[in-house]
Amino acid sequence: MAKTLVEIKQGLECQLGKRLKLKANGGRRKTIERCGILAETYPSVFIVELDQDENAFERVSYSYADVLTETVQISFQDGALMVEQ
Repeated sequence: MAKTLVEIKQGLECQLGKRLKLKANGGRRKTIERCGILAETYPSVFIVELDQDENAFERVSYSYADVLTETVQISFQDGALMVEQ
């Protein structure tokens, strides 16, 4: 598990263009699961392009702090894990 925001950002930059599955805390004991492709990384956030057949919108963004605090858990389909408990 990555320990710093910089390590998380660098780890995601190596996975650009790959398919992923993410679990996000939706609040009030609700977990949101989405699949898509890691599209872009920016200094503070990363963008995921979602599968259109499963979601009402095209893209979502999360901050690296969301991954650090485990609000968002990411697993790549090639087996690489960012944060998983």
